[in-house]
Amino acid sequence: MIRALLVVLAMWSASSAWALDPSEMLDDPALEARARALDHQLRCVVCQSETVASSNAQWALDARALVREQVEAGRTDAEIMAFFVTRYGEYVLMDPPKSGSSLILWAAGPIMLLIAGLLGWRYIRGRASPAEVSGLSDAEKQRLKDILDE
Repeated sequence: MIRALLVVLAMWSASSAWALDPSEMLDDPALEARARALDHQLRCVVCQSETVASSNAQWALDARALVREQVEAGRTDAEIMAFFVTRYGEYVLMDPPKSGSSLILWAAGPIMLLIAGLLGWRYIRGRASPAEVSGLSDAEKQRLKDILDE
């Protein structure tokens, strides 16, 4: 059982390595490591939930080739990321910056949770103190006494 689990774990952890064709790799290990790090920061626009590093879509293959071309050309990581953002928008980033219009999306969840908590607290506090019960009139007290005495 443990052996099967280790085999599955080894296959799963190496799945992103299978996405990269050895012919795509750069000769310099330092540049290749930089290119792989950039591949993990870019989203495949075809697959949408995968990084360029783990996708086998044609677009991801082209993006990996572009990253390696730009790394070899001596561009900085920021310049390469800016190139992709200019071309495809912030959607291409796996972790888009939390500023501008996207800041509203990042803040909306906690704000709604806070509002729901306040409304729930107010509802519970309102139910905790029951409405005052008015006392019985003299006629009602006499009638109740007559009923209980029977």
